[in-house]
Amino acid sequence: MTAAVNVFAAIRRETADIPAKPAIIDGDELLTYGDLLAAAQRLADELRLAGVGPCCRVGLLAEDSGDYVVVSLAVLALDAVVVPVAPEQTPDERAAVVAGIGLDVVLAEASLAAAGEPFGQGVLRRAFLLDRPAGAAAPPAGFAGVEPAFIRFSSGTTGASKGVVLSHRAILERTDAADQGLRITRADTVLWVLSMSYHFVVTILLFLRRGATIVLCARRFPEALLDGIVRRRGTFIYASPFHYALLAQSDALDGAALGDVRMAVSTAMQLPEDVAAAFRARFGFELTEAYGIIEVGLPFQRLAGGEQTRGSVGRPLPGFEVQLVEPDAAGVGAIRIRGPGLFDAYYAPWQPRAAVCADGWFATGDLGRLDADGNLFIVGREKAVINFAGMKIFPQEVEAVLNRHPAVQESLVCGVPHPRFGELPVARIVPRGGELVVDELRRYCYRHLTQFKVPKEFVVVDRLEKTASGKLKRG
Repeated sequence: MTAAVNVFAAIRRETADIPAKPAIIDGDELLTYGDLLAAAQRLADELRLAGVGPCCRVGLLAEDSGDYVVVSLAVLALDAVVVPVAPEQTPDERAAVVAGIGLDVVLAEASLAAAGEPFGQGVLRRAFLLDRPAGAAAPPAGFAGVEPAFIRFSSGTTGASKGVVLSHRAILERTDAADQGLRITRADTVLWVLSMSYHFVVTILLFLRRGATIVLCARRFPEALLDGIVRRRGTFIYASPFHYALLAQSDALDGAALGDVRMAVSTAMQLPEDVAAAFRARFGFELTEAYGIIEVGLPFQRLAGGEQTRGSVGRPLPGFEVQLVEPDAAGVGAIRIRGPGLFDAYYAPWQPRAAVCADGWFATGDLGRLDADGNLFIVGREKAVINFAGMKIFPQEVEAVLNRHPAVQESLVCGVPHPRFGELPVARIVPRGGELVVDELRRYCYRHLTQFKVPKEFVVVDRLEKTASGKLKRG
């Protein structure tokens, strides 16, 4: 089965006339658009011979690099499905992705791989291995019918939904929709500091479609970002409030250093007022706050209003609608969004979009209010989730690990507000007899959880409050 539309084919078509233009700059490594697309095609040919084809579920375990982009494009070129596996995940968490999605193939940097055969030699700049996990289950009925391109694995707030499925068509729609506000052009040099494992579809693929140059800065942050500003003369920054706070405090930049930057987008977590104010005071222009959701894309961007609209994520971009369900006296209600590029399904258990989104409306899980001008203010969450420096932490996932420790009877993980990181994960622990050694429990968590998910504080308590039905009180 061949997809009616294909992301790789769209990028190749839209950049056919700029083969010599830089596409990816990673330190001293440079890939032109011609190099990038030719490498992706050669790798796709090699993967095809290895049995990778349409709807094949391909895990990608790699650090951010030009190779990460090449491998992603090669998989998409075959109408196979990219499933990111984050390098910082523990072996247990990686195994959960392999089993939860039923990966047919894992492509991994050799330094991160547990097993596999060499592939991509002579095409990729780093050593990669190809592995075929044993016992991959058949995909759900209906999977092929959505023409899948990408699955973002998630444990979900309750563990019920694992994997957001995006089709080629959805990716093209949502990148076009996001560009209504971002306005990416071939003149742009994008400074990239976020993780490709968590941020890729609506950004990296959009930048490539528009023929921009992407400078990878995450692995050598902050030096690479400063170099991108000063030497590469970046015009567009896509980062989190954490990164902008560091820029505003940096002694290496003067107030005119960002003179070439036409837009700096803050995403992944709510932008604190003090960071927005410090950035403007230092560099003379306002940060653009964006509201991104893996199921929806980038439907809100604060493009106007200056200081008057701080705290909001702006108005919906053209094509998107927002509604607040059951608003209270202060106008705060549950946020629902509909528009172009919505996800196609949840993978496990399989739920097509139509079964999740009544009349096309997606329930975001966030609470918000609208001002008189239609600007959206995010004020909280319907569901229990912790936002640590832009990374989502589901308390139940951390609690499940804590509760497996023999010295823990039960636990409760919650978020504590922090001015720089948004929220810090804190664990309250009821010990199972004897004395609980917190340092040993912390080391246990580091062995079984991605680093950012490990609680920053452990508090030993005699008991945890419960509801009448016996559930933990999270309020």
